[in-house]
Amino acid sequence: MSFDILLTYSLVTTSFLLIPGPTLILVINYSLLNGRKALLYLVLGVGLGDLTAIALAFLGLGILLENSTNLFNILKWIGAVYLIFLGIKMIVISSNSEEKFENTNIHNSREIFFNSYITTALNPKSIVFFFAFIPQFINPILPFYNQTIILGGIFIFLAIIIVFAYVNIAIFLSEKLHLNSIKKWTQIVGGLLIIIAGSMTVLNI
Repeated sequence: MSFDILLTYSLVTTSFLLIPGPTLILVINYSLLNGRKALLYLVLGVGLGDLTAIALAFLGLGILLENSTNLFNILKWIGAVYLIFLGIKMIVISSNSEEKFENTNIHNSREIFFNSYITTALNPKSIVFFFAFIPQFINPILPFYNQTIILGGIFIFLAIIIVFAYVNIAIFLSEKLHLNSIKKWTQIVGGLLIIIAGSMTVLNI
């Protein structure tokens, strides 16, 4: 694959990954509330989530989703309901617990990893995007799977870099703004944003 193709692919992918969505909202929220403790688990969750979505796209689910409106809508609703449930759970927890926000470890490692993984992987739009987008940069003359591994690897690498950047920016803001005193409201706002993201997924906004 030529350098020009890889550069163009990387620029377009970076632009796509920088667009705010449920995953980035979750990443920012967990980072504000948990600090550097969340970094490793967010990176692992998002990275494996993207890997799962890419694998599903090229295992044929992308074709099914692209050609079956009912299947696409079912998966879209499952993802939206999960996001709304997660947002409501975050708000309920913040409302029922005052002492919890005096500590820095608000969420456990398993919760951070699982929710970031599911939010990233359980997104039919991403699967369709991978299926429709990555093939545009594949040369039919060259081995298909080798190119898929390279392009998929670049996507995951860039996703991890962007998550890493967002986490560190959120931690920096948390330290500068002394967000330890308002973590409860950070949790509530984060929950509301995730609920909105889930609702927008259903409404195709």
